[in-house]
Amino acid sequence: MNATFATLLAAVASAAVTVAAEAAPQPSPSAQGSAIVVQDQASLRASPRDGAQQQASLWQGEVLEVRGERLDYLQVWDHKRERGGFIRASDVRRVALTEAEGPALLAVMRFVQDTPGAEALGIGLTAAYLQAAPAKALAGVEGAQAFDALGTFADRLARRASVAVPGKASGAALSAHLDVANGYGVRFSTYEVEGRMQVCYEGEAFRRLLAMPVADAEQRARAVLALTRPECINPDLPAHERAKVTTWQAEVLERVDVAGLPGYLRNRVQMRRASVWGAAAFQQARKNAADPAVAAAAARALTEFTGVSKAELPDEDQSAYNDAAMRVSAVRWALVPAAAPVATAAGARPALLTEPGAPGETCVLLVDAQHSAKAPLLRRCTYGVVWAASASTNREGTAVALAVQPLEGWRELWVLRKTEGGWLADVLPPAAATPETGVAEWAGWVPGGQQMLVAREARGQGRYRRSFEVVRLDGLATERVTGDVAALPLFQRWQDPAWKRQTLSLR
Repeated sequence: MNATFATLLAAVASAAVTVAAEAAPQPSPSAQGSAIVVQDQASLRASPRDGAQQQASLWQGEVLEVRGERLDYLQVWDHKRERGGFIRASDVRRVALTEAEGPALLAVMRFVQDTPGAEALGIGLTAAYLQAAPAKALAGVEGAQAFDALGTFADRLARRASVAVPGKASGAALSAHLDVANGYGVRFSTYEVEGRMQVCYEGEAFRRLLAMPVADAEQRARAVLALTRPECINPDLPAHERAKVTTWQAEVLERVDVAGLPGYLRNRVQMRRASVWGAAAFQQARKNAADPAVAAAAARALTEFTGVSKAELPDEDQSAYNDAAMRVSAVRWALVPAAAPVATAAGARPALLTEPGAPGETCVLLVDAQHSAKAPLLRRCTYGVVWAASASTNREGTAVALAVQPLEGWRELWVLRKTEGGWLADVLPPAAATPETGVAEWAGWVPGGQQMLVAREARGQGRYRRSFEVVRLDGLATERVTGDVAALPLFQRWQDPAWKRQTLSLR
């Protein structure tokens, strides 16, 4: 046996012990195997009668030790509750946990893998298979299928728990199913996001799967998609730790060969890659916006996104497609070289300069022929990324638009405008909701110096909205708004050709 195979085999065997240890206690001399509960709220009764006192309410996936049979009931012992009783034979599936039973358990596990709502039962069946199967099977294709199924069950259960409505009857079942999964050694992380709980599977089974050479491309794709969910990054991580997570996610996504994947799955991997590389571009730009790695990451994000085939995009993936578009759009200015800075602007038209402020800050200075960087018309600082290449001045020289990105996937529009009292800086966000994902883009100037064109799209508080607007410079009030750019004559006439060529809002 070579060293590589021995290492792999040891890892698989270790996972089997970890997952199944609590699920299958050592049988007593009188034990007759184990039984996995297949029905929610199955009754454990004091005697083999329907009218007997209920000792406990059991949930699918829980494991019991069988000690006898009476009528159509099994006499069992519940190690979790340290209580014995009787349960209907039809409410459980008896398992002997022998090598001969492995193929049957694997077949049932495959069936349940595609059954929503049966995640806890699937985890129990997978744990039983991991204990029953020989080490050689666990190191092969069957083992990869088992870890794929285990990860799928756990990830789907976490998703169900994240969208559950508090107080609903289904909440009790989800809580019980999570408890069952925890009993098998499956671990979850929980984060509070906007007043709700986000539950995430920690991903051990998927990590084991990625370490197995026998895992196929589809299994690897499902694994990396689960391991790189953006909503499962701890929101309290400091910036340097978040950057490490993004780097790891990019490396993990590279382990999937998308060439042989079904179209819809290839799209999902490429959308996730686009989002991750967009995040990488932003994080690198926060350190040094002039670093060539910023443009390289942004280019990779755009390449992955443009590779998505809309014809093979299921309805349930439309949300992920829009989010990926916004995350890529947020960093697209990294692909446009910024103009060389100048000390002053020629004539009456203002120009922008940037300089370091406090540690981590970038300051924007508005200058003209009479006002140098030492005494600028306006100075404003931000901890966000200032995309200097985006700066655009209107024909009248009374307003400047600038893209500034304070967060991953969230880019705002700064509007510097001239008033009777001097120059002011206003911020136009992608939406008024709590920042999640969004982009506000300057799309053109309307002659006259009173209006500009803006494209905005954002997801906030669970809602997605894309709009094209005519905005008045005085106060940034929206005069006209529509979801169809063709419905605004001013937009059709005065939209900037470079914006139209580069934007993702018109996808």
